[in-house]
Amino acid sequence: MELYVESDKAMQLLGKKIAPLLTKGDIVYLRGELGAGKTTLVRGITRGMGYPGKVTSPTFTLMNIYPVDPDIYHFDFYRLEENDLNDLGLDDYLAGEGITLIEWPEVGLNMLPSEALVISISLVDDDYDRERKVEITARGPYYEQKLKEIEETCLL
Repeated sequence: MELYVESDKAMQLLGKKIAPLLTKGDIVYLRGELGAGKTTLVRGITRGMGYPGKVTSPTFTLMNIYPVDPDIYHFDFYRLEENDLNDLGLDDYLAGEGITLIEWPEVGLNMLPSEALVISISLVDDDYDRERKVEITARGPYYEQKLKEIEETCLL
């Protein structure tokens, strides 16, 4: 699925549309360069699940937990190397009762599940002031069904 998002507000709205389709145990990989809108999308997802508090990138804290039902585990691997992931207890979160959102998953691809929803956000013409291209893909049959639900919801 490919679409264009024209503003931060529209990126958050996309997150709000995706939020009700996510359930406990879901894993979402968020890809894109710095400033592309990954955390803005997470903000929309958390708002769509009822979280009213501040949503920030966990670049320095590595993980934020947003207490909603189910909890959202928001990771940012930007400053990490793959061997750093061993100390995070990542398996506990991936197999847990929450929804796991991971920015910069390419850092730990060898340690992460191969099945996930993948959201890639890219700049159009390398211009931060223009719309963003958002591509949502699925890895695995479960996420293929999830992608169909997202396509139906986002095309309304």
